[in-house]
Amino acid sequence: MRNLFLVAIAGLLASCNTDAVMSDTHSLPNYWDKNDTIAFSIPQLDTLKQYNVFLHLRNTNDYRFNNLFLIVSMEFPHGKTIQDTLEYRMAEPDGAWLGEGIGSLKDSKLWFKEDVTFPEEGTYQLRIMQAVRNNGDVEGVTKLEGITDVGFSIEEASQQQ
Repeated sequence: MRNLFLVAIAGLLASCNTDAVMSDTHSLPNYWDKNDTIAFSIPQLDTLKQYNVFLHLRNTNDYRFNNLFLIVSMEFPHGKTIQDTLEYRMAEPDGAWLGEGIGSLKDSKLWFKEDVTFPEEGTYQLRIMQAVRNNGDVEGVTKLEGITDVGFSIEEASQQQ
């Protein structure tokens, strides 16, 4: 009976596989300093496949904005860099957090790039900086409170259209 239970648990765990080809997360001390760049290395991926790239963010109730601005750059192995300034909505107009989770922690999976290839052989670098500003301020928020984790994941793009 015990072996049957273990086989059932193993089957459940195997069926909960994720589509992620790779992922990584960097923990923060409940704030994100404007001078801190979160960097990730992406090793060689199949140059013929297409992928979707997501950014992951975990926030607490200490996050006091309804949106988030990020500057994200991808450095190719041979030196080319692409950079995007992105805005993501983090809360509904009534203040209810978007994302998943219970209690004061919310996890958000944010689209970054869709149906991309990694055509160059070698290691790519993904760099993420926060660029949140208070209304009317030129300088960015120096200590963005309420962000506990920043990460990314890469999934194979679906071949179905």
